[in-house]
Amino acid sequence: MTAWTDHLAHRGATLGDDARSASFADATTEARSADGTIAVPLLHLGTLRAVGPDSAEFLHNLVSNDVKKLPADGAEWNSFNSPKGRMIASFLLWSEPEGHAFALSADILPAFLKKLSMYVLRSKVKLSDARADTALIGLAGPDAAAAALGAGALLPEADMKQTVTDAGLRCIRLSPTRYLLAAPIATAGAAFDAACAAGATAAGTTAWQLDMIRAGLPLITAATQEEFVAQMLNYELIGGVNFHKGCYPGQEIVARTQYLGKLKKRTYRVALPAGTEAGPGTDLYAPDFGEQSAGKLVNVAPTADGGFEALAVLQCSSAEAGEVRVGAPDGPRLSLLDLPYALA
Repeated sequence: MTAWTDHLAHRGATLGDDARSASFADATTEARSADGTIAVPLLHLGTLRAVGPDSAEFLHNLVSNDVKKLPADGAEWNSFNSPKGRMIASFLLWSEPEGHAFALSADILPAFLKKLSMYVLRSKVKLSDARADTALIGLAGPDAAAAALGAGALLPEADMKQTVTDAGLRCIRLSPTRYLLAAPIATAGAAFDAACAAGATAAGTTAWQLDMIRAGLPLITAATQEEFVAQMLNYELIGGVNFHKGCYPGQEIVARTQYLGKLKKRTYRVALPAGTEAGPGTDLYAPDFGEQSAGKLVNVAPTADGGFEALAVLQCSSAEAGEVRVGAPDGPRLSLLDLPYALA
């Protein structure tokens, strides 16, 4: 255990396998806490770091967003895709003084680091797993800004902007009610405790996942790698794709999807009834596709009523028809919920 996870355990957190999740209460209580202001140890995410003079150019040539124009105080949603345009990793990328860092799903981090390292060649950049020295904390809810201030952070003035203190506490504003803190391992516990003392409720992984689902912000995990083109995940709608930059793996497919024909699949926010056994990668079915899969679940989190909310990539025609089943053509029926942004 690290000093960070040891601190969480002493606070009463139950840590999951490989310390990639945490919970402070039962699923219903965790879900209910997401209606207020929460502080969450983001153990399901991990940080990679790129250091060196070629960091911007190296990453820019590989990912879906514009890294060269990312300002020193900026952050952006981004992705790495296969040559066929299918997303291998989604992540939040931010600038650092000596390069860049990005937060992605911890279950794909080691393999993704290995894959990304294959592209380094003669570039003056060093890639590393930063989980041993950087802890991620999520703050969400109506008083998230006050919790961030309480933790000792400086508040960014706009969305997708960041600040960093002299003590190395980085604060990224995802929205006015959502912040991500990247803290040195040695001081992460104190920052977490201070955020809670400032009014946030200590909450577990599923509470943050539920909040991200409600925000319409998808996360690629091992179960969904190479399943979706960026637009299927609404990635261009949340600012994760730049259509004016140069080539990168999968760029031709992503561009073709944008400019030729009508997009057939989108990400929808959905509700699943209590008792549904489904996770990321579970197939969805609809009458207009018969026995053929009409989509897949991307992220799933329990709700306070015993059911689940999820982000689901689904055929637009099936979503419009309104009858979609989980796991089998006769499986539990899901219902569509609103997203905080319009589907173009």
